[in-house]
Amino acid sequence: MDTEKYITDLARKAVKEYIVNGNEVEVNYDELPEILKKPAGVFVTLKKNGNLRGCMGTFQAVQDNAAQEIINNAMTAAESDPRFPEVHKSELDELTISVDILTEAERVNDKSELDPKKYGILVKGGHQTGLLLPDLEGIDTVDKQLSIAKKKAGLKADSQIDIFRFKVKRFKEND
Repeated sequence: MDTEKYITDLARKAVKEYIVNGNEVEVNYDELPEILKKPAGVFVTLKKNGNLRGCMGTFQAVQDNAAQEIINNAMTAAESDPRFPEVHKSELDELTISVDILTEAERVNDKSELDPKKYGILVKGGHQTGLLLPDLEGIDTVDKQLSIAKKKAGLKADSQIDIFRFKVKRFKEND
């Protein structure tokens, strides 16, 4: 079984079924690749013509397994990303989809332990959190990664924060 294709196809089917029919896609749990059988945080990113069109995810698992996490986050990325209007049926064939399955986060004591190409980060300041996935275009320094994550959390640049890092397994459709 081609795990990468299975994972990106699952996200695509979830988006399509939800946008076209308003339903959640059904999954045959006996056919799942091993990586999708365990709980995990998952981000689903939708792009149109190479530009971000929607992205939603969960830092920690809230579903029973990664397959269900993909389905829920794919539907949410298509419908509820506050930066974009809901994906329209006419856009479905123009979308490219990627899925990031996150490892468990670990606390970082010093920013020398970070690498924006290798690790995503989660910053926490009080009750506010901001997350940035690794290896994003245009984010090539730790300081830039931290600055963007703080901004996403609604924190000031000089806010005291706790930093956590994580890795992802990224599964992408061919552009």
